[in-house]
Parts: sequence; C-alpha cells; structure tokens
Amino acid sequence: MEPEAALRRIAFLLERSQAATYRVKAFRTAAGAVGAMGGSEVGERAAHGSLEAVRGIGPKTAQVVREALDGATPRYLERLEDEASGPLVQGGETLLAAIRGDCHLHSDWSDGGSPVAEMGRTAIELGHEWAVLTDHSPRLTVANGLSTERLLRQLSLVAELNERWAPFRLFTGIECDILADGSLDQEAEVLERLDVVVVSVHSKLRMDAPAMTERMLKAVRNPHADVLGHCTGRLLGGKKRPESEFDADRVFAACAEAGTAVEINCRPERLDPPRDLLRKAVSSGALFSIDTDAHAPGQLDWQPYGCARAEECEVPADRVVTAWSAERLLDWTGGAERS
Repeated sequence: MEPEAALRRIAFLLERSQAATYRVKAFRTAAGAVGAMGGSEVGERAAHGSLEAVRGIGPKTAQVVREALDGATPRYLERLEDEASGPLVQGGETLLAAIRGDCHLHSDWSDGGSPVAEMGRTAIELGHEWAVLTDHSPRLTVANGLSTERLLRQLSLVAELNERWAPFRLFTGIECDILADGSLDQEAEVLERLDVVVVSVHSKLRMDAPAMTERMLKAVRNPHADVLGHCTGRLLGGKKRPESEFDADRVFAACAEAGTAVEINCRPERLDPPRDLLRKAVSSGALFSIDTDAHAPGQLDWQPYGCARAEECEVPADRVVTAWSAERLLDWTGGAERS
C-alpha cells in the first residue's frame, strides 16, 4: 500500500467509527502532505528521519509512512482494519446489498470536511453506482450554505468530475432549508436545474405541532421536493435534542401522494425517523431514501444503520429509492429531463 493510501484509509476507518475529529484531521492532513511530495522525496525523508519536519506530518503519521514504504501494512491501520472487520450493526444485510446510491451527502463547500472529489471517490470505492451532492442552502449560514452563485459554480465542478468518473454518476443536489412558512430556501429556477432536492427543517424546531405540520405539508408538496430529510430533527447522545412535533400521519400521507421520499437518516446521532414514525411512514405508502447525511468520507459507510432499521420496520425494498438505478432515480425526480 502506498503511504498516502494508507493514511487515507486510516482516516476513513476513524470517521466510520466516529473517532474524534482531531484524530481524523491528523491523518487526512498527513495524506495531503505526502501527496504533495514526490515519491522520491518521501522515500528520502523517511530514510533520513526528516518526515516529521514536513508541515502536517507528526510522529504517528510518519510511522505509518515508514511502515508502508517498508512494504508492510502499517500497524495502526492493521489494528483499525481488525476492529472494523465485523458489521456496524446486525440486520439489514439483504437491503444493504441492494443499495446503489446515497441521496444526501455534504462536502467542504458547506459544512462537510472533505472536497467533492474525495467524497465522490469514496462513494465509488464503496461500490455505489451514484451519489447525490447535497450541500446546504443559503440561509443556513452556520453551515456555510451555498449562495446561488456558489451552487452554480459547484454544478460546473460536478460536470467535470462526471466526465472522469463514468459510469459512476455524481448527481447535483441541495439540502434545502424548509423555511418557517413552508417555502424552500432557493429560487425555483435554480432548484429546477438540480437532479435531487432534499428538503429539511433546521430552524424553529420547537414550533407548535399544528404550525409545524402545515410547514412540512407545504414543503413536501412542493414540486421540486424529492426527499424529506431527517423529519423530526432529533439528536441523540451528548447533544440530545427532542423530536419536533407534527402530525406524522398527515405529513407522510402527503409525501406518498406527492411522491416525496421519507429519508431514513443513518447518522448514529439522528437515526431519524424513530421506529414508531418509520412504521407510520410504511403504512402511508410513501417512498424511502436510506441516506448517510455524510459530512466526511468514512461516514458514507453508515448505510447499514438505516438498512437495519428499515428491515426491522418492514420497509418494502421496492420503495427504497437508494436501491434504484441511476436512470430510474432520474425518471422519478425529473432529472432525466434536465440531463
């Protein structure tokens, strides 16, 4: 294994296991530093003991480089691979095997930690046929939401990457804020240009139930809405946040009627919707999108969490859009008409 690849793999496994951000950053930074040097310089520095003199390379990452150059699997990587050898979660294996893509992921254009190319390359390595880039919309300034101008520039980047990556396809998209009145945080003519639109509530999460219900109903019925993201907005664990209150029966029925998929969010701190609401969504006849909401490459491997919950709640596999081909997905969203 090349030293850069070993460092990238370690960062991926750390992200997958929810390790501290600073640990992940150390290995990704080192991978970038190694990549910026020629192979001969890396070898010479390793031989002369000067790797640590390079900005971004510390004792642990330098040891990984030296062991990789010696032709061995770095011990740090070997330990992480051993820890990751078992499944993330029990159940959902059949559905996971059918998954072809992911409708919700972020890059460093908004609040993700890695470039678009790194996220796409990782999706390819995981065996996806397609993925959707859904950075945040403008009003979510805390997440560096994309202005219309920045979003249009991103479309050009995605087009360039797709020329190199075929047959894999990175679809254009957005995670669009559902504003307090139920309108979407981007102009309709801009949304029309995107392949997939995820709509999510990020503000005023404690709105009273009747108002929140009307807000969500308007959003999921919007002709540009394709996926309702993390519908309750809850957070589990240390940053615990309660579920937003709304009439789930009405909202899921509207999703089924409008053809808007209900997201099964795989992030361990979200696992949204909760099981009781997920079962309501199944009864409504709605479609589903099993998404990682990944903000880092290793998080793209979190779909087992959603697949296990989907299987437990008897989500029909033929109603899971992330198990569809790229062509069927575009037919559903109308993106085929824009391609």
